Amino acid sequence: MKTERLLSLDVFRGMTVAGMLLVNNPGTWSAIYPPLEHAPWNGWTPTDLIFPFFLFIVGITTEISLRARRARGDDEHAILRQILKRGALIFLFGLLLAGFPFFTWPPGLPGASFGERVVDRLEHWRIMGVLQRIGVAYLCGALLTWRTTLRQQFVILATLLFGYWALMTLVPVPDTGVAGRFVLDKPDQLLSAWLDRAVFGVNHLWSGSKTWDPEGLLSTIPAIGTMICGTFAGRWIARRDLPLSERLAGLFAVGALAMMVGLMWHWVFPINKSIWTSSYVIFTAGMGAVTLATCMWLIDGLGLRRWTFPFVVYGTNPMLAFLGSGLMARCISSLWTWDVGDGTRISAQGFVFKTVYASWLPPRDASLAYAVSFVVVWFLILWAAWKRGFVLKV
Repeated sequence: MKTERLLSLDVFRGMTVAGMLLVNNPGTWSAIYPPLEHAPWNGWTPTDLIFPFFLFIVGITTEISLRARRARGDDEHAILRQILKRGALIFLFGLLLAGFPFFTWPPGLPGASFGERVVDRLEHWRIMGVLQRIGVAYLCGALLTWRTTLRQQFVILATLLFGYWALMTLVPVPDTGVAGRFVLDKPDQLLSAWLDRAVFGVNHLWSGSKTWDPEGLLSTIPAIGTMICGTFAGRWIARRDLPLSERLAGLFAVGALAMMVGLMWHWVFPINKSIWTSSYVIFTAGMGAVTLATCMWLIDGLGLRRWTFPFVVYGTNPMLAFLGSGLMARCISSLWTWDVGDGTRISAQGFVFKTVYASWLPPRDASLAYAVSFVVVWFLILWAAWKRGFVLKV
């Protein structure tokens, strides 16, 4: 059971981490193959599966961890303190990563002093983000499933998903008075966008829009549902009274059913990653269950383990991969720049991309080659940490 649970899950998580590194670090954002881009609005691509897979895995590991701690006799108050501490640390790490390097860098604010750059950065510090959402979803999901029964958890999940659907489609948006179902294709006019602007102000939202945030407050509600779906999967695969074949059959069957339900819900509440719709939750949870079942079938059912090593390396240190790659990407794409002589500046990332890849490959191939190289570099970094037994835990 230990080998089955940990290896399969580490491989699933490692595939997700490697996918994250690949799609987050192209050579240029202007030349990307469609599967490596997010869907423009409604719909999905393989890239849109990465974030919900992370939350789904968080739910699985939370359920397994709670079972293990209770089995060894840990106090419930100690478990609660650990939940609160972990959720707060994940949120804090995400907030610090969003603010790095804690001052506005050139070419912003030309001629400004360092103190003015620091103040400007504070005034435009994005509050929410990927890690922040993971922290909040973990904290709320863990608390909601900590002392509740399976039936109560199903009721909680249904309340979150149907409640969010009702809020986003039936409630009139204060700025316009129009119900959300009439403006589902207008991200800045939705109730979620209004709430983000009201709470954070435009300066602290995602810089790509300034009017709404893809990791905003209201859309975090269904993201908690994604985490709870993961706890259901964790509860199922931890069943010691069932053979592997039955657990695999259950994951495949429920996963396929969830994908079908999500696609049907898409007709009235479209699958949409940016506002994390309820149909998106159900569909991606189904995809996550099928992906995990496939890993378990290959690794534990057929005994095919040789291919797993790279993904185990990625999967055993996800926090180091996320924080380290984020800091590296910020440094090489924004901070480390130099004047090329004609009054323009080029980043270290831009220089490497243009000279090593774009000089001989077509734009999309060059961009993909750079992204693959970034993934390989981080495999080497994580492999070195793995060999030394270093894991960044929270």
